[in-house]
Formats: sequence, structure tokens, C-alpha cells
Amino acid sequence: MARDITITTRELSPFEQLVLGLLCEGKTNSAIARETSHTEKVVENTISRSAKAFGITSDGDTNIRVLIALAFRTHYGDAAFDNLGVACVHSVVNGEGQTICNRDIH
Repeated sequence: MARDITITTRELSPFEQLVLGLLCEGKTNSAIARETSHTEKVVENTISRSAKAFGITSDGDTNIRVLIALAFRTHYGDAAFDNLGVACVHSVVNGEGQTICNRDIH
């Protein structure tokens, strides 16, 4: 089922950005709570508010965390993915010895 995801209805707060960045790294609410020195309830509420900012609603067939991660990466870039240390399948080494993504280079 195709889903429309809004590019945020409002800017995310720095804390929301931090939480979603950690979510994109695959961290659980418990791990995010420990890392940010907040309770799991605060993390859950932050993720819920962020989902609303992206216009994402849950249903029985949807993993809301996956949609939030996709929306966050679309809106804020792939820095969270880069932090995972996984090489891009489009990577090439340019003439200066730098690894770059050639997906959009023609």
C-alpha cells in the first residue's frame, strides 16, 4: 500500500531531531531514553509528536517507526544512515581519492 508522507507540517525541535536520528540508527526507545537521559515515556511521546508532524498515522499494516525514519531521512538527509558505517552501493572513488555516491552523476 502506497503512503503519502508529508514533509513536516512544522520544523522539528532539536530534541525531536535527536530522537529521530537515534531511531534511524535502529535504537530502541529504551536505548534512546538512556542515551538522552530521559524516560521511555518522553521518547514515546516525542516519536508520536514527530509522526504527527510528518502526517503519519498507524494502522495494523504499518510499522510507524519505519515510516518516521524514511520521512526523517527524506527531510533532513541521510546523515543518520551515514553514521551506520554502511558503504553506499553507488560509491566510487573520485580522482582526488574521495569516496562519493555516484547515483546522481551522469
